[in-house]
Amino acid sequence: MSESGVLIRVRGKVQGVGFRPFVWQLAQQLQRTGDVCNDGQGVVVRLWGEESGFMAQMRQACPPLARIDQADAVPFHWPQRPVAFTILPSAGGGMDTQIVPDAATCPACLAEMNDPTDRRYRYPFVNCTHCGPRVTIIRAMPYDRPQTAMAAFPLCPACEAEYRNPADRRFHAQPVACPDCGPQLTWHAAGETLTGEAALRAAVARLDAGGIVAVKGLGGFHLACDALNPQAVARLRLRKRRPAKPLAVMIADAQNLPESARAALETPAAPVVLVDKTLLPELDAAIAPGLNEMGVMLPANPLQHLLMQSLNRPLVMTSGNLSGKPPALSNDEAQRDLAAIADGFLLHNRDIVQRMDDSVVRADGEMLRRSRGFVPDALPLPPGFSDVPSLLCMGADMKNTFCVVRGGQAVMSQHFGDLGDEGVEAQWRQALDLMQSIYNFSPRQIVCDAHPGYRSSQWATESGLPVMRVLHHHAHAAACLAEHGWPLTGGDVIALTLDGIGMGTDGALWGGECLRVNYRECKHLGGLPAVALPGGDLAAQQPWRNLLAHCLAFVPEWQRYPETQPVQTQNWQPLARAIVRGINAPLASSCGRLFDAVACALGCAPAILSYEGEAACRLEALAECCPDVAHPLTLPLHEGRLDLARFWQQLLGWQAEPQARAWAFHDALAQGLAELMRQHADAHGIRTLCFSGGVIHNRLLRARLNVYLHDFTLLFPRRLPAGDGAIAFGQAAIAAARLL
Repeated sequence: MSESGVLIRVRGKVQGVGFRPFVWQLAQQLQRTGDVCNDGQGVVVRLWGEESGFMAQMRQACPPLARIDQADAVPFHWPQRPVAFTILPSAGGGMDTQIVPDAATCPACLAEMNDPTDRRYRYPFVNCTHCGPRVTIIRAMPYDRPQTAMAAFPLCPACEAEYRNPADRRFHAQPVACPDCGPQLTWHAAGETLTGEAALRAAVARLDAGGIVAVKGLGGFHLACDALNPQAVARLRLRKRRPAKPLAVMIADAQNLPESARAALETPAAPVVLVDKTLLPELDAAIAPGLNEMGVMLPANPLQHLLMQSLNRPLVMTSGNLSGKPPALSNDEAQRDLAAIADGFLLHNRDIVQRMDDSVVRADGEMLRRSRGFVPDALPLPPGFSDVPSLLCMGADMKNTFCVVRGGQAVMSQHFGDLGDEGVEAQWRQALDLMQSIYNFSPRQIVCDAHPGYRSSQWATESGLPVMRVLHHHAHAAACLAEHGWPLTGGDVIALTLDGIGMGTDGALWGGECLRVNYRECKHLGGLPAVALPGGDLAAQQPWRNLLAHCLAFVPEWQRYPETQPVQTQNWQPLARAIVRGINAPLASSCGRLFDAVACALGCAPAILSYEGEAACRLEALAECCPDVAHPLTLPLHEGRLDLARFWQQLLGWQAEPQARAWAFHDALAQGLAELMRQHADAHGIRTLCFSGGVIHNRLLRARLNVYLHDFTLLFPRRLPAGDGAIAFGQAAIAAARLL
């Protein structure tokens, strides 16, 4: 550079991760003078003299939780030559930098916590710049201690010295604390209150005796019990009114699991990872009844490590909420809402500012629920999406996430769930306000689902801002394309979107569609035929209703088949009359409800589902028990749609084991859908196919689609959920494309 110095602007995940002390240490090693500071856009480094490879070394040795997305150098004129390299206080400004997700306890902190000579020995809130809470404690930006939940805990002299020392790994670690100045544990049970180590011992004793303990974490509460104790697991299910939905289990280590599962578990995100149940035969069968997979996790914070070390056995760790209600966030909420479930409460006095549920992934990396450890990592928009105006995308009402978009990036919120619950909506609104405040974000336009009855769509209308409405399944497809970096000018693809239900064109209800899409447009090509949803929303809760609807539509003399007994034992006649008359029985081409009907016919679906997708999950598990089998089932095309009449007559007329019939259904469905996609792809000269919607999480269906479409380029969701958890990202891509 021709001037006396250089200014380096660094953007990315560079605040709250020890980036400034890292730059300071690098400057000491290279004997450079100047300064470094945080501001609203990231980190600014000012050096005396030439750049001389400083940026290359900065990129090469970046701290573990940091990520440099962009680093640019421009000449800078110093008023006078600096004599040292210093770290300056944070500056304000527009928020373009990335906030860091919470990170699992790092090895260095874990070693200190287990070292009897260390002053943080057995301290449940040990952390440093490489680990600990981040987004769950932020109230405002820049990310400095006074702007976090740690403002209530003034630093003691020893912690203050670490916090001020650039050579220390706790330099400006905002959650830094110790037993003398930081948060403290308390135990509450039957009028008893204990603190500190005594609180931990009491919680351990209650768990050891088969009790249920509510444990306050970083982004919410868990309900914990002994995973090896069938009575404790049954008691938890009964009290929580969660009869069959799978429970997550915390294990001490992942040594006996496959390498792919270990790698996913041991990341700083520390998600729940789905693994084969047979790998953990000691766990009670009631952990994940009727399924072949089980969700396991490793301790993600110091308190969880202490519990696992003390008990030396797996623990159920399920969300701390009443069935259908949002997780508790405050101590008072937990003690009020969970009083009838928990035998005791292991609490602490650090506020949870942001709700953050556990993320859920498969061992191969497929994202099922994106939350703690991943949010709010920014997602780059594909090539061609630059200078996007400020957009707020509302997502769907089920499995809701929202998304803020500006420039070339999108930031997805954490998972919230069903906005139909007032408590969930209240947490969603709080997070929405906080996200906009943190990012200094003012949307120019709101983007929402086309369904006018969605709470998120109603909120968009009430906002007073311009509103763009996007078809549900177009957003599904666009989310998959954008995740894979499909360029704005990439042209059309053939998309398969399979889910429960979503608003299509002209008010139609879709759920099993073949589409020709780009980011701006969506054309319907065919798919499943529309079938009645008897009782409307009740059809998603009672699989026999869907079997009745399919029988009435496609199976003459259906009552003579033994597979229809689950319907015949119900008072089905009034419902049949309502279907014929179109009373509260809207038509929908729903793949999710087809799975429910088949599961009911094969006897693997309960009469009333206890969680969304239960029948489909049990059907998939049943099918996975069977190797590839020759079968007579087909789903041929008839006028652009799959012929369900022929399928049902074949299925009900084929007397084979339920496992074989379940496998054959998956195979026939995949083959029929593949043929539909192939016909349209060949007709339009398209070689790229994309897949989305919650049904696409079905592993067997994905595998069979891969078999039948192996000669195409196939894009399946991976880093984002296939279901509604990614709808907001798809809305963002569509709205940006239309506005650019």
